[in-house]
Amino acid sequence: MQELLLLFEKYFDPISYIWMTVAAIVFVTMFFVTAPFGRHTSDKWGPTINNKLAWVIMECPSFLIMLYYMFQGVNVFSSFIWVLFAVWLLHYFNRSFIFPLRLKSTPRKMPFAITSMAIFFNLINGNLNGYYLSKLANPADYQHDWLSSPQFIAGIVLFFSGMYINMRSDSMLIALRKPGETGYKLPTGFLFEYLASPNLFGEIIEWLGFALMAKNVAGTCFFVWTAANLVPRAKNHFDWSVQKFENYPKKRKVIIPFVY
Repeated sequence: MQELLLLFEKYFDPISYIWMTVAAIVFVTMFFVTAPFGRHTSDKWGPTINNKLAWVIMECPSFLIMLYYMFQGVNVFSSFIWVLFAVWLLHYFNRSFIFPLRLKSTPRKMPFAITSMAIFFNLINGNLNGYYLSKLANPADYQHDWLSSPQFIAGIVLFFSGMYINMRSDSMLIALRKPGETGYKLPTGFLFEYLASPNLFGEIIEWLGFALMAKNVAGTCFFVWTAANLVPRAKNHFDWSVQKFENYPKKRKVIIPFVY
């Protein structure tokens, strides 16, 4: 086992770059294969499970893995590396335990195949980031001067701005459907005036901020994977909405305001 860990550490950067290459392949593929989330749910993907339960199962590995590494790491509390753990855990505590409880009950279920893919994704990315920060990161890179650096300040502002956008957009989507209602309504207000999926845009902004703060290959890898997953999903939502709603606003973009 020790030899495997030494190999993993030795080839950590190449492994991360290979994983980012896989993300690029997934990015292209998802423009042709619609992931069956929510409105896109399909029985063709096999057995399904309760939507709320699926969210907990697929998101909590990221929370638990990072919590483990936070307290097992050799350098975490000898520097300010714990800040990176803290913001990661904050996001995934919401995503794993709060967000699913806020979802309204719906007959739609999530294919277990999608849940399994998400678990795999979170296991790989959680371990890459957790292992790097707890075992490989140089504590000298995360001292007081790091907290006052332009890179950290820009990163933390982006992270919490993205988190706010993500959570507010999710709240607006959840509020669209009253108890007992089914079907979909066209969301308006806030960034929905400019984007089809501001909740996904917010999450991308979050992890861009994290990558800037972390300034390592693992954080960059997670941002690349986040964008690779969410940009095609936003395009699928946009295309679906244009077909569904005759009055869909023409100025509304897919995922980047005024651009795409």
